[in-house]
Amino acid sequence: MHLRYACVPGLVLLWACTPADQPSSAEAATTSAAPAAAPASASSTPAPAAKLDPARGKEVGPTFEAYLSPWQEGDEESNTPSSTPAQFRATTPSQSRAQRDAAGHRAHGLLRFSNDLSRAWVDVKVEGVDLSAVNMFHIHCGRPGILGPIVVDFAQATDVKQNLADGTFSVELMDEHLVKTAEAGKGLVGVATMGCVIPSPSLGSNGPVKYSTIAGLAQLARAGELYFNLHTTGQTYFGDVRGQLGPAQN
Repeated sequence: MHLRYACVPGLVLLWACTPADQPSSAEAATTSAAPAAAPASASSTPAPAAKLDPARGKEVGPTFEAYLSPWQEGDEESNTPSSTPAQFRATTPSQSRAQRDAAGHRAHGLLRFSNDLSRAWVDVKVEGVDLSAVNMFHIHCGRPGILGPIVVDFAQATDVKQNLADGTFSVELMDEHLVKTAEAGKGLVGVATMGCVIPSPSLGSNGPVKYSTIAGLAQLARAGELYFNLHTTGQTYFGDVRGQLGPAQN
């Protein structure tokens, strides 16, 4: 048997030549490798969906909470703007934030939504505040430190003073209560304080519209732009205790 060698020019050593009739080691590795397996064809049928149950829409879903304190109020009552309407001005002596904090003014509140966003439930426990002096209780839209407009006036859903008489406040909210809040203010009060304006345009109106659904309230909560504010006769403009709502911790 005769071997033919393909040699590198100028080299005469035998191990510098490769038999022409045999593949190089690299070629052998390439040609001897097994062909790659063809990928399995994807199934045209998706996995079964989780059990569907429309009735769960009425169950409690997204939950938010706030710890109310005097220090979350944006300023002292003594700095109430002179242009403030009479109904939002203090009618009894005011206390500073430090004084109210020292007296133990505080509260803890929950805002819970049904999964289908058809309703919401509010529960708040108040301590240290003279409940006989409470004159308003709201959910406002606004970021921390901002005095924002009212999106829920609890007086549109319940007798606030009677509801809070034992220090615990509970109420169920529906779309109608947001609508009543948005329609309650007239003139300067209506423009400045009643109802939170939706920044995006609406096919139903050429002008700005206001939040009028529990679903809209939930959107504001998810954005971190809702806060409780409990007002008293001595702290009517800025409020006595305030709490920014965020996702519940437990």
